[in-house]
Amino acid sequence: MPAKFKAQQKAAGAALSAKRGETPKSKLKGASREMVDSMSEKQLEEFAETKRKTLPERTAKK
Repeated sequence: MPAKFKAQQKAAGAALSAKRGETPKSKLKGASREMVDSMSEKQLEEFAETKRKTLPERTAKK
């Protein structure tokens, strides 16, 4: 499942880096910290590989 927003894609990339041991988990904040524990490496790869050009910046407030 691809990411729906740029922030989601960015958080997945940071979480993937930590899951692979390239970045210490202590450096993560917010959603990326939760993603490390709750998602598999394959799921994180799918989110992180989404092309950023096609993603909106954020959701529109209702």
